[in-house]
Amino acid sequence: MEPQGNPAQHREAGRLAEAFRIFNQASEELAGAYTSLQEQVAGLTAELAMANGRLKREYEEKAALTERLSLLLDTLPAGVAVLDAMGRVEQANPAAAAILGANVEGRVWDEFADSCLEATSTPGEAEMPRRGRRRVAVTETRLVSSGGRIVLIHDITEAHRMKTQAARSERLAAMGEMAAGLAHQLRTPLAAALLYAGALENPALPQKERARCGSKVMERLRHLERLIRDMLTFARGEATGGETIPVSALVAELVQVFEPLARVRGASFTVSDESRNAAASGNRKALAGALTNLLENALDACGASAGGHIELRAEAREGMARFLVRDNGRGMDAATQARLFEPFFTTRAEGTGLGLAIARGVARAHGGGIEVESVPGGGATFTLALPVCAAAVSLPPGPFPTSSGEERCDRVAIL
Repeated sequence: MEPQGNPAQHREAGRLAEAFRIFNQASEELAGAYTSLQEQVAGLTAELAMANGRLKREYEEKAALTERLSLLLDTLPAGVAVLDAMGRVEQANPAAAAILGANVEGRVWDEFADSCLEATSTPGEAEMPRRGRRRVAVTETRLVSSGGRIVLIHDITEAHRMKTQAARSERLAAMGEMAAGLAHQLRTPLAAALLYAGALENPALPQKERARCGSKVMERLRHLERLIRDMLTFARGEATGGETIPVSALVAELVQVFEPLARVRGASFTVSDESRNAAASGNRKALAGALTNLLENALDACGASAGGHIELRAEAREGMARFLVRDNGRGMDAATQARLFEPFFTTRAEGTGLGLAIARGVARAHGGGIEVESVPGGGATFTLALPVCAAAVSLPPGPFPTSSGEERCDRVAIL
């Protein structure tokens, strides 16, 4: 017979065998997991090494780029100042200190500019009274990400001096070229004045004829006076003043001066002002004279017959104020346009030939210019362009009159 304890021992042995089996299975799973973990650690270590390598290379590249940029900034001939969001100079290169004559790092730029830079009639340019009135061009660029600004300072003293000398040399050269023309221009009205003055010496001349000769003498003398005045204006050149001139105010002044002339000649005159709050800086009298000259030329181009139409349009875009003078007159060919701004060149019997030359000189002195578009029989368009400035004044709204008495183009308020 078998012992009675065998069944219990068999059950215990079975449980132990099952436990060993489970233990062995768990050990195999743990070993597999450990092996997989080692493989993952090895992969992550390799990826980390690659990432570290990339970061190291990027750091070295950025360090080299920073070194190159610092070297470039230090060797730039133009001054560079980096401002923070509060307008304080965080960094400035040596050229900025050399041009400005002071180390501006740590200073508030606007306060420094107000104390050391004096605005000129040319937008974006300033003079330094404490530095022998050296002239600089200052431009600012806003940094969107940080809210700061980058200020570029260029010393344009020599360039401005050469530009001034070139303009003067151009005027002197033109004066030399027009000497012969001047003699002819003076001789013709002078000979006519002498002829009529000689007739006045005749005691038998009737009173009515005497009055007519006296009127002709005065007319020729006034022509001489106008010719000499225009010649002196051209030779002297127009100096730009520091006056801020709202474009709308200048347009209103032109309307008051020119509208009666157009009405007398039977020409229609329309005005449109799209300048908004634009203003120019310079000599108001000189600019008004140049634009009036363009309007009078347009009126003469329309002739004496009815049906003439002149349009004056003012607009402001791309940093420029533009005055467009259009007419429906006889127009001109390319050869005439090429000589249009030459001193003493004129297609008018009573013209001095200096009006357009003076107008172009005025526009150039204010940093702008004049262009013309025309075809024979198709009228002409003169465009006088000037740089705009930020300053402006408030004007009450009001209508511009036209030669027909209608209200046209309300004046835009300058804010």
